[in-house]
Amino acid sequence: MINKNSGRIWPYAIAGAITMVFGFCVATVMVTDKADIQPSDAYMTKYQDADAKANVLIKERIAFDKKYKLKYVTKQLKENGCDVKYKLTSLDNKPVRNAKMILAISRPETAKFNEKVNNPLFEDNLYVFKDIKFPKTGVWNLLLKVQAGSDTRFYTVKTDTRINGDRSIEEAHTY
Repeated sequence: MINKNSGRIWPYAIAGAITMVFGFCVATVMVTDKADIQPSDAYMTKYQDADAKANVLIKERIAFDKKYKLKYVTKQLKENGCDVKYKLTSLDNKPVRNAKMILAISRPETAKFNEKVNNPLFEDNLYVFKDIKFPKTGVWNLLLKVQAGSDTRFYTVKTDTRINGDRSIEEAHTY
């Protein structure tokens, strides 16, 4: 004996499966939209903008490096406040005055503590960002944007408030 209803269930099963897949897609988008995803801090801009201007940024770095030397010279970071120092010289080791600098301070895992500091003092041939406080112990990213004349350079240092002495976690990246 043939069951007349056995052929009618497949369209409902297929429609149910399609609806379920669509529901999972919507749920995935909703969950990822609420996720705490941090934007990139490379080049002090969104990663899409940095990616779109990658060739320009690389050419700017090369032009800057043909004229200047930039070095991170802070001896030690302290949570409760310290001076962050950079040395900018021409290739013949003469100090460069009147450069514009912006220092962005961030934690690798969150944007909660991000801070930007402008206009360092020029003391003893160093650019000094005075009394920078780090609200949490541990690793910090120091991203510097330097503008000397028409040349621009980004300079990143990963460092740690727990490290004593004249060293950082990594030598400076050349972005």
